Parts: sequence; structure tokens; C-alpha cells
Amino acid sequence: MQMSLKLRKNRSARPPVTCALTECMAVIAGAWAPNVIWHLRAGPRRFNELRLDIPPISAKVLSQRLRELEGRGVITRTIQPTTPPSVEYSLTPLGTELLPALDAIVEVGHKLKARNRMDEHPQG
Repeated sequence: MQMSLKLRKNRSARPPVTCALTECMAVIAGAWAPNVIWHLRAGPRRFNELRLDIPPISAKVLSQRLRELEGRGVITRTIQPTTPPSVEYSLTPLGTELLPALDAIVEVGHKLKARNRMDEHPQG
């Protein structure tokens, strides 16, 4: 005899109408966006420096991500008065506020990797 399970009520707080979690995740969910933010944490970087920081990223995707992050107010693009002119990207104060969240995600990522290694190679 099969018994159906009672549907439990969700006791989580309701998300705000314009869900802040969804808004924030849209920023860091883009391919390579967290990496770009991560590599700008220590200060401004030029395009080619970011390409070297993130070897697998293509120039096209990096360019798209930089435009996206700039449009969302996370990074700024500054043209330097050099010859020839160069462009530097840096975190805005809003972008800097994402760093503790990225640090926390990385910390949990280490724990998940360790757990997965244990699952792949159980002792005993």
C-alpha cells in the first residue's frame, strides 16, 4: 500500500517582490563574471592583464562580461592618458561589496571538493 507524502509548508521567508537574491545572482552567474571580479579585487587591471589572469577566457567573452559588469555598476572602465591610450577596469564600491560573498562561495567550494573527494575514495 502506497501512502502519499503530506506537502510541507515552506517556512522560508518570502523573497522580496524584486528579489534581491535573483538580482545579485544575475551579476555573478554570468560565465567568468566571478573570476573577473576576483581578479579586480587587488586593484585596476587592463584587458590583456585580465586575459592572462583567466587563461581559458576568450577575448570575446571577456569583452562581453566587462561590458555587462560595467552596465550593472560593478566595475568602472577608465581610459588612461597613455600613448597609445589604454583602458583600466576596476571595482566600484558596489563591486567591492560582492567580495565577501565570493569569499564565502570559495570557502564552501573547498568543503564541497573535500567532501566529493571523500565520496570518491571512501575509507574502509
